[in-house]
Order: sequence, then structure tokens, then C-alpha cells
Amino acid sequence: MQISMITPYISEGVCNMYVMAYVPYGADGIIIRVEADIRRGIPGIDITGLAEGAVREARERVRVAFRNSGYTFPADRILINLAPAGVRKDGAALDLPIALSVMAAAGLAPSLDNLMVMGELELSGRLRPVRGVLAATAAGLRAGIRDFIVPAENAPEAAILAEGHFIAAATLSEAVHALIVRAETGSLPAESHPVLAKGAVKTGETAVRPGFVGDFSEVRGQGRYKRALEIAVAGGHNLLVFGSPGAGKTMLARRVPSIMPLLTPWEAVEVTRLHSLAGHIKAERQTSETCLITQPPFRSPHHSASAEGILGGGKAVRPGEISLAHFGVLFLDEAPEFRVNVLQSLREPLEDRVITIARAEGPVRLPADFQLLLAANTCPCGRLGIRSGEPAGLNCFCSPEEVHRYWRKFGAALLDRVEIRVPVTAPGIEQMGQSREEASSRVAERVRRVVEIARERFKGTGVRRNARMSPGMIDAYCVLTGEAERAFHQAAEKLRLSGRAFHGVLRVARTIADLEGKDAILPVHVLEAIQHRRLGDDPYDIFTEEG
Repeated sequence: MQISMITPYISEGVCNMYVMAYVPYGADGIIIRVEADIRRGIPGIDITGLAEGAVREARERVRVAFRNSGYTFPADRILINLAPAGVRKDGAALDLPIALSVMAAAGLAPSLDNLMVMGELELSGRLRPVRGVLAATAAGLRAGIRDFIVPAENAPEAAILAEGHFIAAATLSEAVHALIVRAETGSLPAESHPVLAKGAVKTGETAVRPGFVGDFSEVRGQGRYKRALEIAVAGGHNLLVFGSPGAGKTMLARRVPSIMPLLTPWEAVEVTRLHSLAGHIKAERQTSETCLITQPPFRSPHHSASAEGILGGGKAVRPGEISLAHFGVLFLDEAPEFRVNVLQSLREPLEDRVITIARAEGPVRLPADFQLLLAANTCPCGRLGIRSGEPAGLNCFCSPEEVHRYWRKFGAALLDRVEIRVPVTAPGIEQMGQSREEASSRVAERVRRVVEIARERFKGTGVRRNARMSPGMIDAYCVLTGEAERAFHQAAEKLRLSGRAFHGVLRVARTIADLEGKDAILPVHVLEAIQHRRLGDDPYDIFTEEG
């Protein structure tokens, strides 16, 4: 589109124009007001408002994109202000807002009122995708912003919440054309980018469960571990599995997604928003019919991960693994190999379901309602508990001090927050020869029923799973029969359970009763919950496993 084809929208003279933009920061991000002022003077662009490197470099990208799109860049002094001025801004998502604000100030584009714009400019004038589009549309809608312009590749992401009120532009010229149509008709162009022709994503839709790498039926034996995983997923409980290498700890843990129920529409939007902020909505998702994440996340970081990578943070605070596992599972394989400070830093988020990161500008809160799944060997060499035929029955090469040093990385405070602990040993030859094991689909159906019971039970309370019950809710929903109460108090006194562990056992018992379809908690439910809780404080508990 050439400059001659565009009707001037502003009379000559000084003019201030602005458009709303968005910068990802923390869980909500920041809405930015991009203001442009054009005055007579030596040609040039000044950007104020704590602009970081990528934003300062936008001056040259915008200038060249103007020329290559067929527009004449104003030969005057241009001032760009990014408000609020006291917040640092970084990233290339402000390229398009800066370009359009300059155009509006120069009279080349119509009013930008009630509009949010996102996009990175190439020198050719094409738009590149940016992160945080879903979070931006959510923030914009809360602020009363009506219309949005996003890059074409971010169209499925914007369609989740802003369907009918956004345009997906592939170039700077398309964005300007959309503004002209909006000025003439009162709304953005009806036609959308071709990617949406297949059907825009609606908040209430749920995707078909995707295929998984494996199934529970592929793992021979380990009935106790499978049962523990079923209970943990159904109730949202934390779990620790420990044992010798090759026992199937990781193999089964990585099949947990095959039994997890789909997210509700609201949960799916929240999870997708966090992944959008982190820049994890990949290109292959952007070009599909939907980028809405309907499957609960399953995050499995390597044990070399830093505290910042797990908890979140950085110069512009981004979600870490615990936030990317929001409404899903954080699996720490080889858990004792993680840094001690990383493991111990999980304690507060496990309780609060949120992580607060202190910054000079003020605290930043990130949601972290995740379920923790830990897998560990029993000692550094991994052979503690392996029967070797020697009189001692062991073939471990670690000293007691090394075993103690290895296991104490967990710490009592973290382990006290883990309601289910399972020791496992390698399956025997007779178990490996079994050909029939229960499929994940059957386990998933039982889990789904329990999750639906919990959703109905806790409707309107903000609680999602049995593991999130407050002490007051435990009194109301964990009703024990007389015999069950006597058995529980006996076990609690014998095991010297802490107050947290006391409530944890009741929550697990509630989940077991739900799996059995019982309203009241029976003695068998309490005893199974105690059985899953009584081990794991000591690696030598592996010798109590009967395999």
C-alpha cells in the first residue's frame, strides 16, 4: 500500500497519538501505553520510559519497515514514550505498536482508541510472532480494551478469548488496512487470517486426548506403585517412589499423563496463558486449529536445573517449571541429584500454591498449583536393597555416611509434605513373564470419576482436588466410621504423625473412599492410606518392600 493511497486522518500541526501494547512480566504482564509525538527538528527517534535493548533497537526496524512497506517515514523529530515510565520494557513485541503510533501521529493511520497491538517487525515489513498473546488478550479484556491486532502466527492464541474482536495481520500494511476499515465501519475487518477458517477455538471446547508414549499395561508388576499413582493422580497428592535402578520408577512415572483427566475450559485457558507468557506456545501449535492446552501439563526438568529455572524469575520475570506445571504434575527424576536449595525451595509453593519472587520494584506472584512426583534411588550407587546372594544380602558400595548424606537432601520438612511414599524393587522373572496388565484407559476412567466427584463436592470453594482440602473441609468431608477413627488414631500415635501428616492421611483416605464409591471413610481406607504414608523417611525402608 503506497502513501498516496492513504487519506490523511489528522490535520497539520503537533499531534499526540497512542496505542495500547503489552509486555510479559510475571503472571499477568503489564499493559503499556505507547505514545508518539512528532515535532519539527533534527530528524530522529527518541524512546523514553526505561526501554531496554530490543526496544531501543526498534527505532531502526520501524524506520526500514516503513520504507519497505511503501510508506514515507516522517522527516521530523519523533518522541516515543512508553508508559508507565517506571517499569522496564524489553522484547520486540513493541515494534508494531511503535510503528502504528508514529503513523497515527503523522496522519497516515486513523484513531487507535480502545485498541491493543502486538507484533515484531522484520525489515521487510512482515510481522513475526511474539510470546504472551493469550495473556495480553486476557489483560486487555479485563482493562476494557475491545479490539486487538496480533501477528498472523499468533491467531489461534488470540482466538481463545478475543474471537470476533481481533485481526491477525501478516504485514505492517495489513495492520494499517485493518485500522482504516475499523475507522470506516466501526469494527475490525470480518475476514480473518486463513488459519482460523478451520474453526476458531472456543473456551468451552475440549480436545481429544492425544496419544501417549506409553501405557500402564506395558509395565510388568509393580501393582503397589500403580495403585499409589492412581490414588495420587485422582486426589492430587504428592508422591515419592524410591528403589533400585531398573525397577520401573521412571517408566511408570512417565506414563502418568495417560491416566490424567482433561482440564476444564477455565483451567485450560489458565495453563495456556502461563505457557504463552513463557514463550512455550511453539510454531507447530500456532499454525494448528487450536493452541489451547487441554491436557494437564507434565513437566520433567533435568536435575541440573537452576533454582530460577524451577521457581521462575529472570530479568523480566518468567514462569518457572513449578508454574508451567500449574494444574498438572512436576516430576523430579533422580530427585536427590537436584541441588539442595532447589528441593527445599519447593516447600512454600507446595503449601501456598503460589510462588512469590521478590524484586526491587515489588513482589511478583506466579501461580504454582502443582502436584509433586519424586523418584529416587536408595543410595548414590543405587544398589542399596538389591539382593546379591551374599550373607549380608546386599551389594551396596556406599558407606552409611554417604547414604545419610544422599537422603538428607530431601529433609524432613519436604518429605512431610509428601503424602504417599512407595518403595519398589525390581520385578522378578515371574512378573516379567506376565502378559496381561491393566490398561491406562481403565485406570483413567476411575480417576476421572473421582475428579468429577471432587469438582462437585468443592464447587464454588476454589478447591480442585482432595489434596487441597483445608482443615475445616477435612472435618466436613472426611467423615470416619467409629472403627475407622479408632484405627486411625492408633496408627497416628504409633507413627507419631505430625499435624500436617495427620491431615494428609485423611485426605488420601478420602480419595481411596471416592475410588471405592463410598461416602464414609472405612477402616480399610484408613489402613491403606497409612500404608502409603508410613515409609520413605529412611532409605532403609526399602527392606520392608516385599516386591
